[in-house]
This record gives sequence, C-alpha cells and structure tokens, in this order.
Amino acid sequence: MFSFLLPKDKKLFKYIFFLAVPVILSNISRVLMGLADTVMVGHLGSKAIAGVGMASMVTWTAMAIGIAFRTGTQTLVSRRLGQKIFKECGIALRNMHLFVFILSIPLTYICYANTSFIMSFFLKDSETLFLSIEYSKYIFLSIYFIYSSFVFQGFYTGIEETKIHMKVVVVSNLINLYLNAGLIFGSNYIDIFLSTSVFYFFSYLWKPFNFPELGVKGAAIGTLIATIWGVFHYTYYLFKKKIKQKYKVFKNIFDFQMLKKQLIISYPLAIQEFLVMLSLTVFYKIIAIIGIIELAATQIIFKIMQTSFMPAIGIGQACATLVGKYLGEENSSKAELSIYESIRGSLYIMGVMGLIFIIFSESIVSVFIKDISVIKLAAPGLKFIGFLQFIDAFCFTLWFALTGAGDTKIPAIFDIINHWLVFVPLCYFLGIYCGYGYWGAWVSFGIMLLFIAIFMFWRFKTGKWKNITV
Repeated sequence: MFSFLLPKDKKLFKYIFFLAVPVILSNISRVLMGLADTVMVGHLGSKAIAGVGMASMVTWTAMAIGIAFRTGTQTLVSRRLGQKIFKECGIALRNMHLFVFILSIPLTYICYANTSFIMSFFLKDSETLFLSIEYSKYIFLSIYFIYSSFVFQGFYTGIEETKIHMKVVVVSNLINLYLNAGLIFGSNYIDIFLSTSVFYFFSYLWKPFNFPELGVKGAAIGTLIATIWGVFHYTYYLFKKKIKQKYKVFKNIFDFQMLKKQLIISYPLAIQEFLVMLSLTVFYKIIAIIGIIELAATQIIFKIMQTSFMPAIGIGQACATLVGKYLGEENSSKAELSIYESIRGSLYIMGVMGLIFIIFSESIVSVFIKDISVIKLAAPGLKFIGFLQFIDAFCFTLWFALTGAGDTKIPAIFDIINHWLVFVPLCYFLGIYCGYGYWGAWVSFGIMLLFIAIFMFWRFKTGKWKNITV
C-alpha cells in the first residue's frame, strides 16, 4: 500500500536532493528573513503586523511575475544544458536581463507614484493604512532587483549550480536581519528589543552607530538594501572561470528569436502569477473586512506557511532542471521518473512539517506576537495548514515539473480560473455572506489547493508535456 513512498531509483533520488538542498536552504533563508521581519514588526503591535502583511501581499503582486522570468530562463537553460549547447545558456541569461530591465523602469514608477491610491483600496483603518504605505513605497523601489534576482536564480539552477543561489541568499538575508534590527528600533531601543531575542548579537554590531527608530519603514529599507546587494553578489559569480568561459556569459550577443521562446514560456506564468497574487490580496482584503485581529493572524500564518512551502519548491526547482535536461537528451522516461522521485521527496519533508505545525502550533505562533487574541486565531489556523502540507507537496512539485517541460499555458489558465471563479467567490460567500468569518475564508483556501493538486496530477498523467519543444 505504501510502496509508492519508497524510491524506485535511489541514485536519481539522491541527485534530486543534491540539487534541491541548496535551493531549499536558500529559500528557507529568504523566508526566514521575512519571518524575522514579522517577528520584529510584531513587537510594534497588531496594526503594524496587519499593515505590513497587506503591504507584502500587494507589493508581491507586482513582484510575483518575476517567477515567470525565472522559469523562462531556467527552462531554456536546462534544455540547452541537456543538448550541450552551452553558449545559448549565456544568451538566455542576457536576453531575460535586458527584458526585465526595460519592463521594470515604468512599472516601478507607476507603483511608487500610486502607492497611497493602491493601498487605500485594500485598507480602511487609517493607522493600518498609513503603516502599509510607509512599507510599500520602499519595497516597490526593489522591483528591478527582485526581477534580476529571479533571472539569476533561473540561470544558476538551470546549469545545476544551485549552491551559488544558496550562498547569495544566505548573505543577503544576514544583511537584511542586521539592517532591520537597527532601522526598525533605532540605536536607542535595539538593546531593549533584542535583550530576550536569538538575534541579540546584532545589538553589538550597531553599537558604533546612531540611527533613529524608523518602524515599518526601517524594515522596508533594510529589505531594499539587501535585495540590491543580492544582485551584485549574483553578478560576482559570473566572473568565475568555469561559468564565464563555458557559458560565454559576457559575449555581447542577444538572440531575439530565443527571447521570443523564453517569453512564450514566461507570459502565461506572468499573467498567472499576477492574477493569483491579486486573488490572494483580495483574500487579505476579505480578511481585513472581517477584522484587523483576523488579518494579523492571517499574516502570521502566511509567513509560517511560506516557510513550509520551501522544501517542495526547492525539490520542484531541482525537478524542473532535470525534466528540462532529460527532455533535451530525448529521454522522456528518465524525466518522468525524476518527477515521481521528486514527489516522494516532497511528501517526506512536507509531511514532517505538517506534523510539527499540528503539534506545536501555539508555541510557534507565540514567537511572532504576544497578543492573546491573535494567538487564539492563528494557532488553530496553523493546525489547519499542517493538514494541507500533503496537498502542497503535490501542487508545487508537479507545477515545477510541468513548467520545466515548458508546459505553462494550460496549467496557468486552470490556476487563474480556480482562483477567481472558485477561491475568491467561495471566500466571500463563506467568510462574509454566510457569516463564517475567518474560518470560512481559510476553508476556501484549502478547497482551492485541493483542486490545483487534482488538476496538476491529471495534467501530468496525460503525458502531453513530453512533446513540448523549446
């Protein structure tokens, strides 16, 4: 009965984890940065954490299309790696960097100039709205650097150099933690805040400086600086001999035909990511209507949930690379086997994390905030998320597997339909119209994930992804 959980190709299973572990660690490190932000901001009160939570969802709606650029880069790079056309890996990197640079300039201006208008649509409480605007303005300034980081991640993952991505993210996150600790609380209050924290050592590093207390604005500035650093750090590794020479990363060649292929892969995902994130922002809006305490609890759950997604995402990215590589070698059976082994790996890790959430929910939530009313809502919500971890394992792994093959259009269409014709209406219906509030909204979220898992597995079993050329 449980034979499916046993690896069929142990060598391949181990190699998946060899590629995935650096990605998992880097992704967890990145999310821990967000968790640390949430912990620090949580000490400013429930309205601060609610405001930053809504701001994070809104800003990420603009940022999320960067995932499409990562996929458009990684899919083509991994396929060319399998075909041993190494110079085109470098061309794919340059193509997408040029595109995101051109795109990000007007988008940054539009978002920054209209921050107040955008945030006022989602929040009505004046104090929470003000805090969300303070945070969003600086995060919007990081759009180009976020997009660029995604492109680099796609390139390095595609050439199976996942350790580079891990190194960059870990260093960037340490910079972010250091900056946030000082900029949020200022030099006068940092000792008080960190006196009982695992991050107390940061207070010593701030001793020579004198900075004012910036609150949520400080959290955003710290994140912006760390993001900029990350781009320069990624660029540094391009000068390494084995990368510079093998992939010709600095040859002044742009291939617009190849860029067209990358954008054909990317554009369904870009639309998907934007509309999916917009639906989640509407979900936050519905929660905000229900109550600010409920919004604060949701922000905490989402931050913890993002951490739990990272193993499945890491394994999924490794799987996408192998699928692209094996299809490039015209070995579809090996590509299919890599997907099954990846699902097994995801189930192992996500299952353990789910059990941790179920058993230790209250203790985990209490790390972020001391407000009892928020804890009483967030703790059982985290238990619910614990049960969804097995579904998430299928969702993420299969999504990355299909995108690694270049199968982006049909899954994107389904995902958009599922979010806007099922999730959002059901969330409003159960949460507000029927009066089930917080729990009505979260049950809708679980139903949406179940539908995605079923569709992705069906799409995978059709085998149509094996015949896509890029």
